[in-house]
Amino acid sequence: MNYYVIAGEASGDLHGAHLLKALKQVDATARFRGWGGDLMQAQGAELVKHYQQLAFMGFVEVAMHLRTILKNIKFCKQDILAHKPDALILIDYPGFNLRIAQWAKQQHIRVFYYISPTVWAWKENRSRIIKNSVERLYTILPFEKSFYAKRGVEVDYFGHPLSDILKKEQAQISNRETFLNKHHLSEKPIIAVLPGSRVQEIKKMLPVMLQVIPHFPQYQFVLGGTQALPRDLYQNTIKGHNIHLIFNDTYALMHHAELGIIKSGTSSLEAALFKLPHVVCYTANALSYAIAKQVVNKELKYISLVNLILNKPVVAELIQGDFSSEKMVLELKKMQETDKSYQISHDYNLLENLLQDENISTKIAADITTRLREKPC
Repeated sequence: MNYYVIAGEASGDLHGAHLLKALKQVDATARFRGWGGDLMQAQGAELVKHYQQLAFMGFVEVAMHLRTILKNIKFCKQDILAHKPDALILIDYPGFNLRIAQWAKQQHIRVFYYISPTVWAWKENRSRIIKNSVERLYTILPFEKSFYAKRGVEVDYFGHPLSDILKKEQAQISNRETFLNKHHLSEKPIIAVLPGSRVQEIKKMLPVMLQVIPHFPQYQFVLGGTQALPRDLYQNTIKGHNIHLIFNDTYALMHHAELGIIKSGTSSLEAALFKLPHVVCYTANALSYAIAKQVVNKELKYISLVNLILNKPVVAELIQGDFSSEKMVLELKKMQETDKSYQISHDYNLLENLLQDENISTKIAADITTRLREKPC
């Protein structure tokens, strides 16, 4: 079958790649075209646009690039029609993908959505768009199934794919000595710095994160970079700071680090599943943040996926005004205390038990192909 897949961010590329791999296992005729990244391309997807051309963060930033976004949507629709897919698979990236879903439904194209928009946080009306435009939604957070059920939308929850992915990845991670030698690191304990995968995040957040380094001379700081961003962007930002830069070895870095400074998002959940104590950071354009404060569900207490899933403050969240090197230092030192370290470890075990499942991508791939075969267009 012919699948058109759209992922607009690094995490979507990761989950999309695993889904494509699973689809190839259950559908020997599978062909893929879409929007994503290197990981999806490595699984055989004919890449139309890389997610680095699509990732705009914040209300103001989106408004500034609105012409580009609308042009991308128009081109995407034309490309889908030209390639006549048997199924359209949308992965997260709701601002773009929900528009495509509504349009595709009108074109009688079958739409499957993987990873729900955060309708429980804001824009609850998006649940109606999903109900009317999407044949099947596959959620990845345990509380989302009941949320949608209350709104008359039946969805599938097979578990969070990261728990499955990381089990397989951990088996491939080299031991500490090999990791240190590979990246020319010392024997000092490691603090991992993961500021995100967007240019905006590196420019706005990394300089503040670097201010923490002098406060922890007993540690070596290691910045996890992605080759999807220009190397010069990292090198110019860290110039003059005592920090090591490594690329495309984030899971090994999380595995071998003792503490972490991590941008809010999928990386925080990955770190928790690697049992890495960390502080979650996020900052945005002041106007974007002010708008977000007005539209986000007032009952929402947390921004970190770890805290949201467990409904408690497991990891410290330094958001907007709280995002400072002083507060990062304070929270990192707290995590070195025995009682705090024990509590974090206990909570991480609870999280793992909640999300644990096996072959999640395979189950989703099997469900999609079964539906396509049982009710062909």
